[in-house]
Amino acid sequence: MHIFFLVIVVVLVMTIGLMMQRLFQGPTVFDRMNGLGVITADTILLIVLFGFLDNQPGMYVDLAMAYAMMGCLGSVVLAKYLGGKNL
Repeated sequence: MHIFFLVIVVVLVMTIGLMMQRLFQGPTVFDRMNGLGVITADTILLIVLFGFLDNQPGMYVDLAMAYAMMGCLGSVVLAKYLGGKNL
């Protein structure tokens, strides 16, 4: 099971790398927002997986939930800013 988690970690890191390319070279703003959303979701998964690898999933799940809330709020603020609305 330990090897399985490590394989998933490697796949998630590769996905984050591909999305970094989309984030920096995306032809439109929507591609960049999509890349940022996928990077945020994959980072949350990585935090939870590190918790299972460290045998303390409870602590890492709390950190992942806090990161998810901040990521959601950041996405909403960025979308409002790009939409031209006042905050």
